[in-house]
Amino acid sequence: MILKHKTLRYYYWYLIEFTKKHSRMILLSFFISFFIIISLISVTPYLDKVFFSKKQVVGMVGSYTRENLPEDILKKISHGLVLVNERGESIPALASSWEMLKNGQEFRFHLKPGLTWDDGKEVSAKDLDYNFRDVEVQVIDKSTVYFKLKKALPIAPTYLTRPVVRYPLHGIIGLYKVDRIKTSQGIITELFLSPNKKDLAPLVYRFYDSESKLISAYKAGEITEMTLFKKSLADTFKEWKNTSIVRGVDYNTVLTLFFNVQNPFLAEKEVRQAIALSIPRDKFIEFGEVANSPISPTSWAYNPDLKKPLFDLDQAEKNLEKFTKSSTGSAELSFITYYDYLNVATDIEENLKKTGVKSNLTLGNVERPDQFDLLLAYWKIPQDPDQYFYWHSTQSEGNISNYKNVKVDKLLEDGRSILATQERKPHYLQFQKVLIDDLPALFIYYPYTYTIKRK
Repeated sequence: MILKHKTLRYYYWYLIEFTKKHSRMILLSFFISFFIIISLISVTPYLDKVFFSKKQVVGMVGSYTRENLPEDILKKISHGLVLVNERGESIPALASSWEMLKNGQEFRFHLKPGLTWDDGKEVSAKDLDYNFRDVEVQVIDKSTVYFKLKKALPIAPTYLTRPVVRYPLHGIIGLYKVDRIKTSQGIITELFLSPNKKDLAPLVYRFYDSESKLISAYKAGEITEMTLFKKSLADTFKEWKNTSIVRGVDYNTVLTLFFNVQNPFLAEKEVRQAIALSIPRDKFIEFGEVANSPISPTSWAYNPDLKKPLFDLDQAEKNLEKFTKSSTGSAELSFITYYDYLNVATDIEENLKKTGVKSNLTLGNVERPDQFDLLLAYWKIPQDPDQYFYWHSTQSEGNISNYKNVKVDKLLEDGRSILATQERKPHYLQFQKVLIDDLPALFIYYPYTYTIKRK
């Protein structure tokens, strides 16, 4: 007991003396260790993203469920029955072949043998989830499916490009497969994709409900890539040494001013042409590339010889004078737009006022308003030049301008009744000429995109 007591006293006094002698070193070591620990806690998320993982984390704005994910994401995990190449031709994807029957009123598709879902389950024709209005789908056997249309449509295979997906998000022969899905009240917040090829990095999508939250996420290191549509926002990252900014053009989207031709004033072709003459499209080149057609410049059916847009405010005022003095022309136009391009709409409204046209500019709160005279909105251009749904006089749902033109109707009908692209092309070249001259809508610009990415 005495020995033990002496030993404890010895070590006690030894510790006291050691502390006194090395107090500065101990204190310095403590602060250095404390700083290192705090630093590690702070930068661990960044270390995980930058050093310990090569995964790409893409941020997007939008509210998505399993049923309405962007097609660009779905194409990474699966395929449709067909693909459409740059020449507009349908080529096999999940389908090995198909036959057109009854002049395009029926189609018989055959699946490639040995197809499996990413969880190993065999793919069957009954798994195909294509649902079209006025189309009857019949599964003949596990590898054969029939599509029966009410009317002949030889180009129908071009509408079978949407990737086939099985709940929750299983795909077929995709570059990636979905590993994990995070949701909140049914809305997807995160999507984790693992590659099916060794040379691809894991891919994560994170979704935000506003552009400001998306930008904050990038600044906080939560994401490594995002796409913005405003140069002013993209420019805030110009001085970031670890960030690259790549400007592109979204040729699949066009900012469009739709005229409701049921309005007696706007029903006049001269009025629509004069309004177009009052809009300085070149002024908006900071927002996008000047547009002049409802068909994308990247399409095989695009017409490069269309009349170029002109701007002449004085001439527009003269052309409108006889109409603005009438009872219909003196009425105020209901002008609806959305916040993202309010500045463009404001410029248009100011020029309309200079020509004598009255308008009441308001912000829309739904994707497609029921009542409007003028509507400025982004329009998604379909991949195929078949725009029957948007401009044919019988299409009340898609034809939001309430446009009616017998010649346009015939061109659209003929263009979709032929399979060969070279035979279809003349119909769409002429369709664009007629539409641009008649102006049920004014195509303003294809928006610039700014991809912000960590180096």
